[in-house]
Amino acid sequence: MDTFAWTGRTRQGTVQQGERVATSREEVVTLLRKENIFATSVEKRSAGLDLSALLKFKMPDFASFSFGSSVPEKEIVIFTRQFATMIDAGLPLVQCLEILSTQSKNPILSKALKEVRADVEGGATYTDALRKHPKIFDELYVSMVSAGEIGGILDTILGRLSTHIEKMARIKKKIKGAMVYPGITVSVALIVLTVLLVFVIPTFAKMFTDFGGSLPWLTQQVINVSNVVKSKFLIMVVAVVASGFGIRQYYQSEKGRFRIDWILLRMPVVGDLIQKAAVAKFTRTLGTLVASGVPILEGLGIVAKTSGNKVIEQALNRSRQSISEGKPISEPLDQEKVFPPMVVQMIAVGETTGALDAMLGKIADFYDDEVDASVDTLTSLLEPALMVFLGATIGTVVIAMYLPIFKLASVVG
Repeated sequence: MDTFAWTGRTRQGTVQQGERVATSREEVVTLLRKENIFATSVEKRSAGLDLSALLKFKMPDFASFSFGSSVPEKEIVIFTRQFATMIDAGLPLVQCLEILSTQSKNPILSKALKEVRADVEGGATYTDALRKHPKIFDELYVSMVSAGEIGGILDTILGRLSTHIEKMARIKKKIKGAMVYPGITVSVALIVLTVLLVFVIPTFAKMFTDFGGSLPWLTQQVINVSNVVKSKFLIMVVAVVASGFGIRQYYQSEKGRFRIDWILLRMPVVGDLIQKAAVAKFTRTLGTLVASGVPILEGLGIVAKTSGNKVIEQALNRSRQSISEGKPISEPLDQEKVFPPMVVQMIAVGETTGALDAMLGKIADFYDDEVDASVDTLTSLLEPALMVFLGATIGTVVIAMYLPIFKLASVVG
């Protein structure tokens, strides 16, 4: 089986081009005729490729984020990059899938690629084969591959797709990285405070009781809190776990997710960061889809599903409905008030000049920088706030325990 690049015309005179895996040029011509396409040029692509160099292909080192439920984004990007290189070098589609399924270190991805290869060998399109694995290849991925297959530029589309995934992963890494320090700090503080209240303070309380006399007010209050925590410790743990589970279940519902996302968008500092990250994701994803030839309405539907925020998803779906009725993209987006006015104005300029994909890319680049700045601002605000929290909490407990000692020392003196 060889890969043939073809150019042809439909009955309406539209020029189309693409690639087909077949045994001969005649078979390609026959297959195209069945689709009412009359071939004007069919050329066999060169199969020469230095596989040893390809297998040594190196990717930038970045954190692995889950693209589906079981395959990290890093694995998806490496696969997509290598697949694009192979297709560009002229290797048949089936052979590409066979090589990549063998060398993939992720068993789930390897198994999926083998199934995709079997489907393609059985006559399915690459797009249809990928669509059977939605947990690994989401709707954005499949739609862009479909556009690449239809336009005969699959290698170019795969290159854009891998770049898109990398940039989205970089934003995720930046935001998650900013949350690690406060999360660890608060966790350590809670553990230390729990140990003090459950184990240390009761020892001091017994010692103070043996000495007799009245305790300072602050010391007595801390001991009271310690007694409550110690006696109700298991109940409090169960309550915290149950609350977390309840919130998670509530967030799974349509109504709950909308309300929580609405609250998050309106929180100071955090809400601004979420909005900027959403704008960067929306514009980059839509720009990539439009540049790849995906229709604007289909692109908006995909972007809405992958937005990650229910408020923005519903706003985009309403905008999509208005656009399907003939309105320009910028008008319904402006009415929804979920994106900053500058973004809407730049989209309007992109529509007017016919360079919507390029304008969306510029907006995405700008908001990538804005996300970085917002993360830095959030980090700079959290650090002193955490220090004050730790100092006030731990310091209060320590002072409360030392007050009776100072009082005893003054009495003895």
